[in-house]
Amino acid sequence: MHDTSQSVDTIIYQANVFDGLGNDPQRMDVAIQGQYIVALGELSQWQATHKIMANGLCLAPGFIDVHTHDDLELLRNPNMAAKISQGVTTVITGNCGISAAPAKLNADAPDPMNLLGEKSEFTFAQMRDYIDAFNRKKANVNVAALVGHTTLRNNVMTDLLRPATADEITAMQLQLDEAIAQGALGLSTGLAYRNAHCAPEQEIYAFGGILKKHDALYTTHLRTEFDAVLEAMDEAFAMEQEFGIKVIISHLKCAGKNNWGRAPELLAKFTAQGEHSKCSCDAYPYAASSSTLDLNQVTDDFDIFITWSEAHPEMAEQLLADIAKQWGMSLLDAAKKLQPAGAVYHGLNEDDVKTILAFDKTMIGSDGLPCDPHPHPRLWGSFPRVLGHYSRGEGIFSLATAIHKMTGLSAANYRLENRGVIKVGNFADLVLFDADEVIDNATFVDSELPASGIHQVWTNGQTTFKDKRVLPAYSGQFLTSLGASKHD
Repeated sequence: MHDTSQSVDTIIYQANVFDGLGNDPQRMDVAIQGQYIVALGELSQWQATHKIMANGLCLAPGFIDVHTHDDLELLRNPNMAAKISQGVTTVITGNCGISAAPAKLNADAPDPMNLLGEKSEFTFAQMRDYIDAFNRKKANVNVAALVGHTTLRNNVMTDLLRPATADEITAMQLQLDEAIAQGALGLSTGLAYRNAHCAPEQEIYAFGGILKKHDALYTTHLRTEFDAVLEAMDEAFAMEQEFGIKVIISHLKCAGKNNWGRAPELLAKFTAQGEHSKCSCDAYPYAASSSTLDLNQVTDDFDIFITWSEAHPEMAEQLLADIAKQWGMSLLDAAKKLQPAGAVYHGLNEDDVKTILAFDKTMIGSDGLPCDPHPHPRLWGSFPRVLGHYSRGEGIFSLATAIHKMTGLSAANYRLENRGVIKVGNFADLVLFDADEVIDNATFVDSELPASGIHQVWTNGQTTFKDKRVLPAYSGQFLTSLGASKHD
């Protein structure tokens, strides 16, 4: 029996509650006191300072964006409007081998670290410095951080276009060990990028012992997502086989026209790892990728949209083919002339996207680029798009499964303690939304539009979004590798 005289901060009445574990929803009331969920059930006798009448709206755990490049954006724009307006309450930073900490920059940030921000913003020589900066500033979302392999390389190497020496590897191992001890979740690599591609498998495997010692994670932007993608997956899975650590493949995809239709082969690779394997992956819900303009990816097989160019800013927001035509040159020569630049590549197949999203090990990650002057719509739209377009519209999975892929599954894989599931004692990271209305509005043309159907968001019990407005509660916490939260 509940104490009928109980008084709490907030009660959300008569919500369709999705627990985050993939179970069917239950109609119930949810009570929040301080940062925590303190009661579930029929709470009409309870007193509350804030009463929210859900009237059958869906209540889910706050969404966890497992693949972000928000490292510096959190400090730059702590409102985090692009994320909180989607119902995202936790972001994982440091993906694809690039992290803001531990970083030492003597020159401009090398590609693709330049996706995170300007040289002057990289001021965190240790992970502890970054955590302290976050805890001083706070943001509307929680954050957990990976250490980027390219960042480590840049700390100890002057030339990134070669393998690291034994001494350089030792120096990187020490920095990784220290960063994880200070609270990082593990290591990420971005082996497809020019400044990490020269790192042989042995350089990557040299980090396995440290990750195993800390029971830390390994996430990877594969060495290639094009023709040799299966071999690249083998290289990643070898980290689990050799060291028994959890491996997460970032933004799993079949890139390039040659590879359209190969999604079942990629997923079979996971199955082939065996029942014991803890390997998993994330994906974003779009048939287009986005990054810096890579000369190796220039093709006329599909549209390439230029989002920015330092050399020719006036040519941004046009197709590379149109720019090449205006300049009277080949696609490759036009791409060279635009460098450095950013691009959206419409190089994926929609059926592959659906197959990978529906895979039971796939989590949702936006891979949004907040610094891009014309970002891919995934920055503002990924999570509502999964709920509205792929679950409600395409029916590739139930709403409960869609929510699980962005909450409970993600929290379990990233070991975020007491997050991602609605239960008594867990942190009150919550999102209230309308299952019939939730949808992404951001498009490739108008890419910074907030979603529809998100009614209210709570981060650690504080309202961070309500009535289409972001509220500066700044109640996010830094989540360490131990699942513990660091408070001021």
